[in-house]
Amino acid sequence: MKAPRIHVAAALAAGGDVVLPEGAARHLVRVLRLGEGAPLVIFDGEGVEAEAVLVEAGRKRVVARVEALREGRGESPLAVHLGQAISKGERMDYAIQKAVELGVAEITPLYTEHGDVRLKGERQARKLAHWQAVAASACEQCGRATLPPVHPPVALAEWLAGRDEALCLVLHPGTPGALERAEAPADAALLIGPEGGLADAEVEAAGAAGFAALTLGPRILRTETAPVVALSLLQDRFGDL
Repeated sequence: MKAPRIHVAAALAAGGDVVLPEGAARHLVRVLRLGEGAPLVIFDGEGVEAEAVLVEAGRKRVVARVEALREGRGESPLAVHLGQAISKGERMDYAIQKAVELGVAEITPLYTEHGDVRLKGERQARKLAHWQAVAASACEQCGRATLPPVHPPVALAEWLAGRDEALCLVLHPGTPGALERAEAPADAALLIGPEGGLADAEVEAAGAAGFAALTLGPRILRTETAPVVALSLLQDRFGDL
């Protein structure tokens, strides 16, 4: 069996012991039924991963010992910041999971005019923690050692005001050719609207902020499918697919 990969938000040092987080510990011991001596890979989310071995596998505490460090792999040369309109339940989870698998560098959930999700206070904090856990799980699965941040949700206008990427795209019907450029950009911003689409004023605001319309063909894609297709195109054209 391939050694499982676990994200641990802690500094890693050769020879050091790491107490594994509760969820990962429970999965390793109770689901996979691993015991002392079992190999695994742990990564810190900052680009470092380590070969490790379980040295304690109890019901209340699971500890891994770092045997060797190495530089993580799996990062794309194209740093994409995804602005994703918030959608309900599993749709947002799916968008975040697949974006991470496709090498996204940052994700910002967005409040938009036609979006029907509004989060405040403790509810927003819980949802953000959940999305960050989804991103970490995706990193564990796909082999990335750098955990892309999922930022707190903001209004679309605030996100647009902070963009300075070399290539900025909004998923919206327009003239084909948004990806036709001679040189690959170092970074890009990608804006995906909600299920009901962006309002006309929001599309105009994106255009005023330097966003070009990216057209994905004649079929209308769901809000969780759109980033998968758009990111695949970007990674194929300028990244590492």
